[in-house]
Amino acid sequence: MKSREYMTIPNKITDKSFQMIQDEIDKLAPGYQFDDPVQEAIIKRAIHTTADFDYLQNLKFSHDAIGRIQHLMQHGGTIFTDTTMALAGMNKQKLDDLGVHYHCYIRDPRVFEIAKDQGITRSMAAIELAATVPTEKLFVIGNAPTALYKILEMVQQERLDPAAVIGVPVGFVEAAESKQALYDSNIPAIVALGRKGGSNLAAALTNAILYNLNLTTEG
Repeated sequence: MKSREYMTIPNKITDKSFQMIQDEIDKLAPGYQFDDPVQEAIIKRAIHTTADFDYLQNLKFSHDAIGRIQHLMQHGGTIFTDTTMALAGMNKQKLDDLGVHYHCYIRDPRVFEIAKDQGITRSMAAIELAATVPTEKLFVIGNAPTALYKILEMVQQERLDPAAVIGVPVGFVEAAESKQALYDSNIPAIVALGRKGGSNLAAALTNAILYNLNLTTEG
């Protein structure tokens, strides 16, 4: 069997992928217009990560979430994830270069204690712990609807004031409902409406903003 030539240079593979994504967008939604260059980069990164063009329609942005996240990244804020997978997927070298802090508390002994004492999930307990950190806060949630509900609850109680939330839990039980509740709230958010999402998407959305801090949301 004759061997077939294929691309092996990483940046060329990436460039080709994004060109193919734009070509597919042109076919699926002729004339589709992104609101600004950063939103375009984020949505295309989501599609690149998942090969799912539904994100062209179901990835939503509210209350200047992108601008709030950019500010946090440029002023030494803290990112909290609900899973180690989401944290693992982020570009920590770039975060370190910017002085951005990042944590996943899901395995922290203090979280186990909070969860046990309050009778709540560890994902919820991690939000309680994160609320004590005195910096701007970005919550990146790719798995746990209960974490989104806890954020909403604590904001309503004026116990938490996040800069923004990336809310993209995947699944069936309360995944779609929690994301809709976040999108309907006053919290700056990037939300994947419906059942789709995941930790890989959560990390990709964070990286997309990180890679495009030089762009503005003004087009």
